[in-house]
Amino acid sequence: MKKHVFPALLLMVCMSMQLVPAQQKRLLGDHVDMSLDFKDFHNTYFFADKLASFDPATAKGTISWKRSSLFARQAFDVNTILPQDLTMLDFPGAAYQQNPELSFTVEFITPRTLRIKMLTTPVEPKPFDSPMLVKEPGKDNSWKYSKTKTGHLYQSAFGKVLIEENPFRIMLLDASGKMLTDTRRWKDNDSTQVKILPFNFIKKGVDNSREINPVFSLSPNEKIFGCGESFTKLDKRGQKVNLFVTDPQGPETDGMYKPIPFFMSNRGYGMFMHTSAPVTCDFGNTYVGANKLFMGDEALDLFVFIGEPKDILNEYTEITGKASMPPLWSFGTWMSRITYFEQKEGYEVAAKLRENKIPADVIHFDTGWFETDWQCDYKFSPSRFSDPQKMINDLKKDGFHISLWQLPYFTPKNKFFSEIIDKNLHVKNSKGEMPYEDAVLDFSNPNTVKWYQDKLAGLLKMGVGAIKVDFGEAAPVEGIYASGRGGWYEHNLYPLRYNKAVADITKATNNENIIWARSAWAGSQRYPLHWGGDAANTDIGMESELRGGLSFGLSGFSFWSHDIGGFVVSSPEDLYRRWLPMGFLTSHSRAHGAPPKEPWLYNKSFVKAFRESAEMKYKLMPYVYAQAKNCTEKGLPMVRAMFIEYPNDPGAWLVDDQYLFGSDILVAPMMQNGTSRQVYLPGGKWIDYQTGKTYPAGWNKIETEEIPCVILVRDGAVIPHAKLAQSTDKIDWSNLELKVYGDQTNSSGLVCLPTDNKLVQVEVAKKGTGYQVVNGLISGVNYLVK
Repeated sequence: MKKHVFPALLLMVCMSMQLVPAQQKRLLGDHVDMSLDFKDFHNTYFFADKLASFDPATAKGTISWKRSSLFARQAFDVNTILPQDLTMLDFPGAAYQQNPELSFTVEFITPRTLRIKMLTTPVEPKPFDSPMLVKEPGKDNSWKYSKTKTGHLYQSAFGKVLIEENPFRIMLLDASGKMLTDTRRWKDNDSTQVKILPFNFIKKGVDNSREINPVFSLSPNEKIFGCGESFTKLDKRGQKVNLFVTDPQGPETDGMYKPIPFFMSNRGYGMFMHTSAPVTCDFGNTYVGANKLFMGDEALDLFVFIGEPKDILNEYTEITGKASMPPLWSFGTWMSRITYFEQKEGYEVAAKLRENKIPADVIHFDTGWFETDWQCDYKFSPSRFSDPQKMINDLKKDGFHISLWQLPYFTPKNKFFSEIIDKNLHVKNSKGEMPYEDAVLDFSNPNTVKWYQDKLAGLLKMGVGAIKVDFGEAAPVEGIYASGRGGWYEHNLYPLRYNKAVADITKATNNENIIWARSAWAGSQRYPLHWGGDAANTDIGMESELRGGLSFGLSGFSFWSHDIGGFVVSSPEDLYRRWLPMGFLTSHSRAHGAPPKEPWLYNKSFVKAFRESAEMKYKLMPYVYAQAKNCTEKGLPMVRAMFIEYPNDPGAWLVDDQYLFGSDILVAPMMQNGTSRQVYLPGGKWIDYQTGKTYPAGWNKIETEEIPCVILVRDGAVIPHAKLAQSTDKIDWSNLELKVYGDQTNSSGLVCLPTDNKLVQVEVAKKGTGYQVVNGLISGVNYLVK
C-alpha cells in the first residue's frame, strides 16, 4: 500500500492546484485587464434577471440576480462556455439568498443626464467624498413618468429611459424614440449558442469580492470615442481599452498615462463610469454587437448623457468639473530640454531666444536643477546656481517664467527619504511597511499634502511660474492609503490627488491655474494642463501623439500639449520641422526632450522655421486666448476632433490625423515627408491661412506652404490677431486686427481680453467693399477689420 501513497498525494496536490483561481500575472506597471476575471470558472455568476420591486415615484427598487455558474460545452471538437443555473451551496443556507434581490436606483440629474446605481451586496456603501466630482450632482424634475406594458418609462425633452421588468432591461432612447443602446439579456442570444454573457456581476472564488459587468448593445455603424489619452485608433469600436493608469513609455502602445472612465457614441449618448477601480471596456472587441464594461468595482455608479458631442462634454464636465483658465503667459513658447543644469544656461537660452527673435515665455528646468540629477530636494543646486532668485527676477523682467521639474517618489538616497518614513507620509503595504524601495507620497493623507505643498510654496514664492507634475502612474495597487482605501481604488485616483495638490498651492501662492502634468484621471481636467508623455522621435510617434490629444479632448480636457519633435533622442531635423506647426497650433507649446532642442543648434534655416511657427501663434494669441476661455465655459477641447463641430457630417467622424484648433481653424499636419496631403473639409468652404486659396467641402489634395502644414480657416470666421510681440506680456490688446475669411455677408468670431476674462462675440457685416463691426465692440479696444 505504501508504494501508492506518493502518487495519491501527487494527485491530491494537482487537484488542489486546479482549485486555485488563475491570477493575473503582470509586470509592475502593466495595465490590468479586468475581462480576465469574468472568464474564471471558479467564480459565481449573477445575471440581472428581473425587477423584484420598483417604486415609480422614487425610481428605486431591487433587481433579482439569478445565480449561475460557467461550464465548458463541447460541440464538434470546439469548447464553448455555457452558463447553468446554480443551486446555492452556501452554508448555512437560510442565511443567504439563492437569487439575491439588490438595490437599483435611477436618478435624474438634468434633462440630458441620468444616473444608474446598482449594488452587488445588501450593504449600502459608506458616504465617500469623491474627488472625481466637482459637486454633488443635482436633481431634475422635468422627467415625466408613465407605465408601459413591459415596465416603466421616464421622458425628458431630450430623451427617454425605459426600464423593463421581466426580463430586466434598460433601454435608452432619444426624444424621437430611436433606441440609442440597451442592456443585453439572455434572450438576445440565439437558441443554439451563448455568444455573449448578459449584464452580470461575479463573486470571486479567490476572495468572495465582487465585480460588476454592465453589458450594452452596439448598433451597426456605431462608433465610440473617449476613454482618455488613448493613442490607438480614435474610434474605439472593435478595441479593448484598459482604464488603468500606467507609464506606457510613450504614445506608441495601448497603455495610457491618462485613462478616463468616460466615452461617447456617435448615436448620441455618452457614459461616465464613476469609479476609480480598474475598468476594461470591450467595445465590440470580442463580440461586435456588445459593449462590455468589465469593472473592478463592487457597485455600479453610471452617469448617462444624451445629446450631440458638445452637449455630452458640457454635461460630463458639469459633473466632474471644467478646466480652469490658465494664465496668458502659459500659451506662449516653452523652451526646454532634458536638461538644463546651470543658472548660466537659463540666461543663455533666454538671450538666444531674444537674439533670434523667437517669441517665448517660459524656460523649463527639468531633472537637473538639484545638486544631484533626478534627486528632488526642492532646492537649486548651490554649486551651479549662484543666485537663483536673481535669475528668476532677471528672466521675468525679460518676459520669461520659470518652470521646474519634480516627482512624488523618493529613493533611499534622497535627503527626505527618512523624514517621509518617520512622519508616515508614504503609501504603506499590508504590513504597514514599504511596498517599494522608493517612498511614494500618499496624497490621500492631508499631512502629506501639507508637507509637500510647503516644499513647493518655497519655490513658488521665489517667483517660479509652474511646477512640472511628472510621473504619478506608479501608486502601489496593493498599497494601503490614509483614505482608508486600498490601492485597488486609490491607484487610479493618485494622479488626480497629485494634480490637485500642485494646482491648489500654485493657485494659493501665485493666483494662477497652471501645472504641467503627465498623468490624470477623471476630474484632473480642473487642473490644467497635461502633456502627452515621452513620444518617440518618429513619424509614428507624431501621429500617435495627435490621436492621444484628440482622444483626451473627447474626454473632457480643454488643454493639452506634447513635446515638439519628440522626446527620446535627438530630433531629426525634417521631423522637427513638420512637428513645429502642430506644436504651435496646440493650446500649449513646448519644445522638450533629448538635446539638442534649441533651434540655433541646428542651422539658420531651422531657426527661421521655428521662428515662423512661433510668430504665427503669437499673432494668433487673441484667437487662442478667446477660444481657450470658451473651452473653459463649455468643456470643449482646444485640439478638437472635427465631429464636435460637425456632428452631422459622416466624414468628420472618420478622420483622426487632422483636427480643429478651436472652432474656426483646421490643422492637417504632415505626418510624413512631402509637400501635399489629402485633407477632409467638413461643412462648407475653407480658406488657406497662408495663401488665401479657397477649398470646397470634402476631400482635397492641398499643398503645404512656407510653414509645412495645411492650415485652413472656416468660411465666415473672424480671426482676431495682434501685432507680433516677443512675449505675451508685451502684446498690445488695445489694437486688434480682425481678419475676415470667406465672402459671407455676416461673419463672427470671439475675443477675450486677459484683463477681465470676459468672452465677447464679435460680428461683422459687409459694407460696400469692406466690413463693419455690428456687435462686440469693447471699450478701449480698436478694431482694424480686414
